[in-house]
Amino acid sequence: MDEYSRFVDWDKMDVSAQSQDTKELTCTDLHELKQLARQGYWAKNHSLRAKVYHRLISNIPCRTVTPDANVYRDIVVKIIGKRNSSSLPLPEFVDNSLIPTYCLNAEGVGAVRKIILCIANQFPDISFCPALPSVIALLLHYSKDEAECFEQVCRILACNDPSKRLIDQTFLAFESSCMTFGDLVNKYCQAAHKLMVAVSEDVLEVYSDWQRWLFGELPMAYVARIFDVFLVEGYKVLYRVALALLKFFHKVRAGQPMESDSIQQDIRAFVRDIAKSVSAERLLEKAFAIRLFSRKEIQLLQMANEKALQQKGITVKQKRQNVHLAVHAENFKSEIVSVKEMRDIWSWIPERFALCQPLLLFTTLEHGCSLSRFYSHSEGHEPTLLLIKTTAKEVCGAYLSTDWSERRRGGNKLSFFGTGECFVFRLQPEVERYEWVIIKHPELASTGSETENHAQPVSSTLSSSSIPSDPSDRLSPFLAARHFNLPSKTASMFMAGSSECIIVGGGDGQALYLDADLNHGRTSHCNTFNNQPLCSESFQISILEVWGFRDTMNG
Repeated sequence: MDEYSRFVDWDKMDVSAQSQDTKELTCTDLHELKQLARQGYWAKNHSLRAKVYHRLISNIPCRTVTPDANVYRDIVVKIIGKRNSSSLPLPEFVDNSLIPTYCLNAEGVGAVRKIILCIANQFPDISFCPALPSVIALLLHYSKDEAECFEQVCRILACNDPSKRLIDQTFLAFESSCMTFGDLVNKYCQAAHKLMVAVSEDVLEVYSDWQRWLFGELPMAYVARIFDVFLVEGYKVLYRVALALLKFFHKVRAGQPMESDSIQQDIRAFVRDIAKSVSAERLLEKAFAIRLFSRKEIQLLQMANEKALQQKGITVKQKRQNVHLAVHAENFKSEIVSVKEMRDIWSWIPERFALCQPLLLFTTLEHGCSLSRFYSHSEGHEPTLLLIKTTAKEVCGAYLSTDWSERRRGGNKLSFFGTGECFVFRLQPEVERYEWVIIKHPELASTGSETENHAQPVSSTLSSSSIPSDPSDRLSPFLAARHFNLPSKTASMFMAGSSECIIVGGGDGQALYLDADLNHGRTSHCNTFNNQPLCSESFQISILEVWGFRDTMNG
């Protein structure tokens, strides 16, 4: 067929989709290149795709000493010798991954193992890289020989551009990407997330499969289309496609009984057989229709998750405790919510805190109805969960991302602080969660602003806010409003407190307003969360509890 056919079994390839028209790609403009990749411009010509891959990978900025094709020719004989590569054990870092054969012929299947073994020899720092076999197998379809494929994979692994994340190469990076994916599902696929929570004991275990869906289960034609865009746009594309897969899984399977005892197995089977229900074009359309955070915001979240794992000592693969059963019936007691309700709330919180167990910090039943005691018991804890039961037996609350001691930054003036991870909710009479308005409507803000919004007082009409800049040693500036160009400060009024009251959410009303005696409160629509009133608009507090997050792994 062409010079890039050596490892291809053309009986397995979808030749009907191949056009033999000779095309060239002369475009150098990144925006235009992005559009062509998304449209599949080079997807219908095998030789053109091979040349484009070669060009894109050649442009990846790499470490000075990056193994090339000549290195492969030198070492392959020493490492493999005359032995059959299929008899040699693979390095531990591929973690027993599936080695997809895609549309490779017998020579190609053997070549994947040889290249993996040679990469292990040249990259001793790689400790966990389950996506590697799939990337090698895919690139072999578009390589003239093993040495060329080896060089291209090495360039991807040796990328040294800090803003360009390509393939996870350590367990810490991999596990934090799974947590980040879980956080994104929680924000962008709430219906699917609700299903996962209902049918699986450990949601993070399901989400830890996300790279396997892409680099293991998806058919070749789909993987190649994703890779087309990935080489132009980077890691964020992988999150997009995995979210789209989950959305389609939920849509196709909604209301149907599970096909196996495991939702994990059901999703894998759905992805394997995706051609029955969703074309590659539709999958990519769905992926790019999701209005994700900016690359910078996702990077901040990933860093926060990495830091949380490091603080818990999880840097190498180990049996992880069942994080989503952090709320145990025998050690959890609340006068406001049941164990099941607390588990539902736990499924909404960021993954890095789902590793913790709830710790009761304050309750009006024990500590009395005093705002000063509320502060003294809550300060020093970040984040916290506020639960309220009204005398009418309504239940509502808020997840608050920031330590209440931050309120002092505004001096004696009531000023807002916190981040866009805050959310408000009600449980009784019906369950509803309201997140930061920017998450569902990113068009209200353009991200990427580096301007700092320093603390400003709240006026009598509560029309302005303060977002103190995050100290560099804080766990995460993720979703700090200073990273966004907000047309109105009322879109970022997360939490505020004084000796007179507590406010959660602002702008044309407050999601929650509690008085100094913690006896009475008000709730209404507010711009920050775009919420409905969380209970009766004026209410009397029966019980109020504040919960912190206890790190069970560090004692």
